[in-house]
Amino acid sequence: MLEIQRLRAGYGGITILWDVDLRFAAGQLTAIIGPNGAGKTTLLRTISGLLPIQGGDIRLRGKSLRNVPAWDMPGHGMVLVPEGRLVFKDMTVEENLRMGAFVPAARSWVADGLERAYTLFPKLAQRRRQLAGSLSGGEAQMLALGRGLMAEPQLLLIDEPSLGLAPVISQELFACLEALKREGKTIVLVEQSTRSALAVADHVYLMQSGKVLLSQPAASVELEALHDLYFSREAAVAGAPSPSPA
Repeated sequence: MLEIQRLRAGYGGITILWDVDLRFAAGQLTAIIGPNGAGKTTLLRTISGLLPIQGGDIRLRGKSLRNVPAWDMPGHGMVLVPEGRLVFKDMTVEENLRMGAFVPAARSWVADGLERAYTLFPKLAQRRRQLAGSLSGGEAQMLALGRGLMAEPQLLLIDEPSLGLAPVISQELFACLEALKREGKTIVLVEQSTRSALAVADHVYLMQSGKVLLSQPAASVELEALHDLYFSREAAVAGAPSPSPA
């Protein structure tokens, strides 16, 4: 569904991604893991049009996204749920959700979209008239994901959904991702928890310093070997043994 060919991207004159090749199959959940600074968020921002492509190409269903601006991506069936939630704090929960349906094709089914969001996240239904700025971190993450789904995307890019959340809330969010995958959604998930990512993923990419070090079906990944690869370069730089994964 989505193919990335020798992608180079970064910020100004600083290149973060170096000739990255990735493929994301339709109807699958692909996890991208790696340490801080690996280029994971930069990758999602480039795919979604927030950062320019310096080299290579990104193709969705065979068509290049090189000249597609970020605000047109939902019209192509792709939505980014960014790191840090980024909800509209001075708007209510329901107003935030409605903002996700600004794409003309989605406006006709706002009522259905709201019902679906409240079914997926009952806590949002209870707080529908509440200002988003008063939500807990977990509720705000649910709102950000629910808002993204209002555009009825075929492809979801989700950046670090469990960051800073209590384990019980993270479990709720990953259960939602499982449900979306069963519906046939194509999901690209950047996630800090390797164990949680492997539990829901069909395929896994490990990134390090802007490059892909591993591409493997999730079912065949050995967690201990993955952690050894994940931490090896950081440990070498620090001159210390690899930390024990949580």
